[in-house]
Amino acid sequence: MLLSLSEIKFRLLALLVLTFMALPATALDLPSGITQVTSIEGVTEYKLDNGLRVLLVPEGSKPTTTVNMTYLVGARHENYGQTGMAHLLEHLLFRGTPTMRNALAEFSKRGLQANGSTTSDRTNYYASFAANPETLEWYLGWQADAMVNSLIAKEDLDSEMTVVRNEMERGENSPFQVLMQQMQATSFRWHNYGNSTIGARSDVENVDIGQLRAFYQTYYQPDNAVLIVAGGFDPAQTLRTIAQAFGKIPRAERKLPPEYTVEPVQDGERQVTLRRQGGSPLIAAMYHGPAASSPDYTALDLGVGILADTPSGRLYHALVGNNLSTDIFGFAAGLNQPGYVLFGAQLQPGMDQTKAVRTLEDTLDSIASKPFTDSDLDRIRNKWLTDWSQTYANPADMAAALSETASDGDWRLFFLRRDQVKSAELPEVQRVTAAYLVPSNRTIGLYIPTEQPTRAPQATKIDLDALLKDYKGQGTGEAIAAFDPSPANIDAMTQRAPLVLPNGEVKLALLPKPTRGDRVEANLLLQFGTADTLKGKRVIAGAVASLLDHGTSTMSRQEIQDKFDALQANVSFGGEAGVVAVDMSTTKEHLPALVELVLHILREANFPANELVEYQRQASTAIKNAMSEPSALASRTLARHDNPWPRDDVRYTPSFDESQSEIAAITQKDLIEFHSQFYGAGSMALAAVGAFDPAAVKTALSTGLQGWRKAPAYERVSHPYNAVAPAEFDINTPDKANAFYLSKMPLKLQDTDPKYPALYLANYLLGGSETSRLWNRIRVQEGLSYDVRSRLDASSFEPSGGWTLYAIHAPENSQRLEDAMAEELQRALKEGYTQEEVQEGINALLNYRKLARTRDGVLASAWINYMELGRSFEWSERMDKALAALTVDDVNAALRSSLDPAGFSTAVAADEKKQKPK
Repeated sequence: MLLSLSEIKFRLLALLVLTFMALPATALDLPSGITQVTSIEGVTEYKLDNGLRVLLVPEGSKPTTTVNMTYLVGARHENYGQTGMAHLLEHLLFRGTPTMRNALAEFSKRGLQANGSTTSDRTNYYASFAANPETLEWYLGWQADAMVNSLIAKEDLDSEMTVVRNEMERGENSPFQVLMQQMQATSFRWHNYGNSTIGARSDVENVDIGQLRAFYQTYYQPDNAVLIVAGGFDPAQTLRTIAQAFGKIPRAERKLPPEYTVEPVQDGERQVTLRRQGGSPLIAAMYHGPAASSPDYTALDLGVGILADTPSGRLYHALVGNNLSTDIFGFAAGLNQPGYVLFGAQLQPGMDQTKAVRTLEDTLDSIASKPFTDSDLDRIRNKWLTDWSQTYANPADMAAALSETASDGDWRLFFLRRDQVKSAELPEVQRVTAAYLVPSNRTIGLYIPTEQPTRAPQATKIDLDALLKDYKGQGTGEAIAAFDPSPANIDAMTQRAPLVLPNGEVKLALLPKPTRGDRVEANLLLQFGTADTLKGKRVIAGAVASLLDHGTSTMSRQEIQDKFDALQANVSFGGEAGVVAVDMSTTKEHLPALVELVLHILREANFPANELVEYQRQASTAIKNAMSEPSALASRTLARHDNPWPRDDVRYTPSFDESQSEIAAITQKDLIEFHSQFYGAGSMALAAVGAFDPAAVKTALSTGLQGWRKAPAYERVSHPYNAVAPAEFDINTPDKANAFYLSKMPLKLQDTDPKYPALYLANYLLGGSETSRLWNRIRVQEGLSYDVRSRLDASSFEPSGGWTLYAIHAPENSQRLEDAMAEELQRALKEGYTQEEVQEGINALLNYRKLARTRDGVLASAWINYMELGRSFEWSERMDKALAALTVDDVNAALRSSLDPAGFSTAVAADEKKQKPK
């Protein structure tokens, strides 16, 4: 409604009169222990020495007095298992103190309209009564008594529980309240604003009385309270009463628990669906919003009003006007910390809920394309200021408003928001509203009335003592003989005679030994082709290996998996150009059948067209994900930087775009032709470690390989040393919270080099463990990285290797991380390692190597490598002896001869907007 000029003048005059009447005395004789803090438009703040803040709002024309004691504690301050505790305290304070047991009854006797309320941010106790100094003195005395002497007794808690439970059930009967709470819980994943104020039923019904008392003693203290007195009263006399009642309460010695949980920015739409019996359908949309103290809050509050007003609001026209809902609502929740905005509508049964939700979303999404107008803002501004004036004119409402703004952070926000509303400009309201009401910040809620909703069973607590009282298990379990993991014993126990077949030889490393559950680990290796014969087949080779177990001439993918399950087996196929590896884990009785099944799959794979499509889709998705992942971007960048091979070479590293196009171009015919050309017997090896019968495994191999053609001659694809010019790469990864640092230096190093053991240990001391130099400096001392490592690579076939450094970190720490990395490399070179570091490193590495030799899967994998290299575990023993014999001079000399900080190429993938300038 627009006001006439005369009406506007009259209201302004009335406001001035009220303001004049509300002004406090200019020279009150303040009691000892009370100081005046500030005075704004009839509200004067005082403070007691114990920290209690007092707001006096005298209004002589009003024959009533309102007192509001606000404690700055609410549901947001509760911990795990304590939800509902602030609300329980509100109830128990009325149960009394040693000197007054039934506060509510005493209020009634004296004609006080009194109650309490709890929110996420505060708990308050308020009373209104006919202005009377004696009543005011009595009520202030009760408030002081309740602040420090409330009983918080177990018997009172038990008695009050029925009342609290009834209040809880009343809320649970309201579809709107339940839907809103579930939307808050979905929207706020970490902050306690996601919890309901009344709490979880299990927390409330099982609350620990000791914890409840501790909560009371922590938060119900003068320095955490604001006492508001408004209406008809004598300010000077009231201050004397307050000083007498509260001044004797000592200042709390405790410190309030710190609050540091910050709800992250929501990064995608969420939805909640509630189904219950009764009521009408509801739709709602919740957005995260700013704290009530933020200037953005006022602008957003006005924007919400423009959207949700009845009948002028856009939502009203879009939903009610189009017969999609019966009414609409919307508000911005003013909270101490960043809160929320909620819009919604109620529908009649039969209305199109899906269309209503879509209309709600579209209307709220249209702010940018359909800007607000000056008339929109003026209309809402006038309504807002009218409501504010009415609140200001009513002492009881004024006290309540000051309580809320005090819990928002400061009572003066009550006046500041009015000023902000008066001066609000359309561009700012438009900007702020559009910024917060975006789809990624939204949680949609639906209430669907359901006549007979289907519920999952309620979980019950298990009595484990009763459940396990007579449980004996299935036998005692056989004792497994201890296994000697020494290299000499491993070599002695391993059967290494090859299996000679008409179509080629199969190298074998069979180590039978008892294991718990008769488990066995096995690795099968198939090799074929050369660098020349495999040209142009890099992508096809990988796809064939990945799709081997997706179907054969006689088995579907599901049938293959069912057979693996029946054999109690875990099997994985993998490979690249010229090499296919199969990892197998099963039991003693099933290993022969599993070997035959794996050989059938290798021989008879048929690559169904639908499986290829799925493979391409999954690979494409993985590549798209990698294109924004810092670690993948950094790794691919350096891999391409030091790759000298042409695109048709199997050693070439493609770009992400090239990978996408190459995978998309694969056809079923390509897969079948590659498999037919290259897969066959001839160059194979099998290693098995655990409980199995070697003779039965050999029989399975002979049966499975019988009649299979020989594969093309195999020649290992070499990876010779390649000198690389150092370079630096800065890769922008927008909107990524983590960054990745990766640095590599090529080395002309083979593991047969005499200095390799010393470099192996030098790397362990540099960044290969949780006691390394890089770990201690970058993670422990400076806290810059969750994971920081160095890695030394040395080929077993040729002098070719490298040194790699990497660290996960926050983008703003990129430069500090790089500096720390550089400093630690220089320090290692300049100062070297100490005798203590070297000896501890030797001991640790020898222990780790011994531990690895106790693991059957590691032994099987090692045997596969050793068979190709013509080695045995005697090689591992020689490495142990070389490590044990190292001196500090050996390690430092090897480090200084090989590590060159200037030889590293470095890639840092990070959100450049979050990085500090170099």
